[in-house]
Amino acid sequence: MRTAPRNLAAPLAALLVAAVLLTTTAAQSRLPSSQHWVATWGTAQLAYRTPAQPAPATPPAAQPPTPAPAPAPGTPQRRFGIPKGLPGLNNQTIRMIVRTSIGGSQVRVRLSQAFGAPAVTIGAAHIGVRADGASIVPGSDRVLTFSGQPATTLYAGQVVVSDPVALDVRPLSDLAVSLFFPGETGPPTSHTFGLRPTYVSTSGDTTAAATMTDFATTAESYYWLSGVDVAAPASAGALVTFGDSITDGDQSTPDTLGMWPAVLATRLQANRATAGVGVVNAAISGNRVLGDNNSGVARLARDVLAVPGVRWMTMMEGINDITGATRSGQAGKSFTAETLIAAYRQVIETAHAEGVQVIGCTLTPYGGSNVFTDEGEAIRQAVNTWIRTGKGFDAVIDFDAATRDPQTPSRFRPEADSPDLLHPANPGYALMAGAVDLKLFTGSR
Repeated sequence: MRTAPRNLAAPLAALLVAAVLLTTTAAQSRLPSSQHWVATWGTAQLAYRTPAQPAPATPPAAQPPTPAPAPAPGTPQRRFGIPKGLPGLNNQTIRMIVRTSIGGSQVRVRLSQAFGAPAVTIGAAHIGVRADGASIVPGSDRVLTFSGQPATTLYAGQVVVSDPVALDVRPLSDLAVSLFFPGETGPPTSHTFGLRPTYVSTSGDTTAAATMTDFATTAESYYWLSGVDVAAPASAGALVTFGDSITDGDQSTPDTLGMWPAVLATRLQANRATAGVGVVNAAISGNRVLGDNNSGVARLARDVLAVPGVRWMTMMEGINDITGATRSGQAGKSFTAETLIAAYRQVIETAHAEGVQVIGCTLTPYGGSNVFTDEGEAIRQAVNTWIRTGKGFDAVIDFDAATRDPQTPSRFRPEADSPDLLHPANPGYALMAGAVDLKLFTGSR
C-alpha cells in the first residue's frame, strides 16, 4: 500500500526556527570572560500556609516574661503583623517590586517552585524599571523568555532561569517583575516578609502594561520569584545574609527598605571599594538553624551556595532555636550552647567546601519580650562568647554590642527602638548595618 508523500516544509521550518531560538539563547547566555552572573537581589522561599492552617502550638513559657520597660519619649510602638498571603492565582498577573544592590547592562530572573506540589504554567513574563506604584519607566519594559520560549512550566522542586535581556539596571533602584498565570496555580511557593508591594491583577495578562490599573489587591510577599541577576565584572561578588526574622526585617516599616541588609547595601554602594558587592537577603521569619524541612542547615545549599556569584555569607540565626528550647523545657538539657555551636560548625564547613566565607553575627538581645527566659539568655550569652572568641568564623560582626543597652545587656538599647522587644525597628536595623566593617569585603582583612 502506497502512502502519499509527506509535506516536509512545515516540520523543517519548525526545526529551523527552534534551532535559531536555541542558538540565539545560547549566544545571549554566554558572557565574556571579564564578566559573570552575580545576584543583585534574591530571597528565600517557603511553603504557603493557608489561613485555615494554624501555626504549630507551643507550650507556655517556662517562666513569666520580664515586664517590658517604658518606651523612650517619642518612641513609636506600632507593631507590624504578618503580611497577608495569596492562596493561589488563576488567569491573573502579579507585578512584584525588587530593589537592586548592584547594577549591570544585562539582567535575568530565577523562578522556583521549591515548595509547590503541582506544575505551574507561566504564560508570560516581563521585567522593567519601576517608575512608581505599579508603573514602569517608559521604554524599559523587556519580555522575558525561557530557552527562547515566551512561556514555561515550573515543576515541583524546579528552578527556571530566564534568558538574559539587555537593560540598564542601576544600583539601588527598583525593578518590576511581572508574571502571568493562565491557569490555577494552587498554593504558591512564596516569601512572606517581602515588605514591598506586589500588585495582583483582577484577571488576564497585563505583564506588558505600562501601569497596572485593574489590580484586585496588593500583597507584601514574593511569589515564585527567587532571584534577579546582573552581568557584573569578574571582581564583583554576592553577600548572602542568612538568618531569621531579625534579618528578614520583621518590625521594620513596610516599603521603607529598613531591614539591615538593605541599609548595608546602601553603605556598600557609597564606598567605591565595595560597590561591586551584591546583597541577597536569604532570611526567613521564624527560621531555626536546626530542624527538618526548611531549617538553616537544610536550606543552606539552596538559599546560599546556589546563589550566583556568592562569595560571603553572614550567619545570624539561633534565637528561635533558643526560645523553642526554653518553651519546651529543654534549655540546658538536650539543648545547650554547644548544640547551636555544633550546627554553626557544620554550616561553616559546608560553605568553606564551596569557597564561601562565613561571617558570624552575634545574637541580639531579647530581654523584656514574651519569649525571654533566664535559661535562654544564658545560652545566648555563651553562644555569643564563642562567636566572638571561638575563631570558627572567618570574621565576626557584633550585632549584640551594637544594639544592647549598656545598663541592661539582655535588652535593646533605647535607640534600637524595638516595638516588641524581640526585633529591632528601623533605627535598630540601622545600628546593625552600621556595625558592619566594610573592609570585610575588600580583601584588606
